[in-house]
Amino acid sequence: MGDLAKIIGQRIRNYRTQLGLSQEKLAELAGCHPTYIGQLERGEKNATLESIDRVASSLKVSLSRLFENLGGEDASERNLPLQCYEFLLTKSPEEQEQIIKILIEMDKYKGN
Repeated sequence: MGDLAKIIGQRIRNYRTQLGLSQEKLAELAGCHPTYIGQLERGEKNATLESIDRVASSLKVSLSRLFENLGGEDASERNLPLQCYEFLLTKSPEEQEQIIKILIEMDKYKGN
């Protein structure tokens, strides 16, 4: 499978683990087989939009959020800001707030 399937799969895994769900529980919520969830997360399956929609709904994530900032870049061209953005997407709002506070504090001292 292509890089797109791997990126979406990683995002699914990140959201699933953030919610503390097993692959089995996510599969149950989405109405699919646990093996299918594993294949999606590894980027081995080219899923239908309907199945991705069921998985996203089970994760309480909109399709637009799951697919945002893909930009058609291939994995070798991905940049650090995009990686940071994807990392932040997997965190709770409270964790995101703490991370930004840390970054702001670090930025204050970059010249010292």
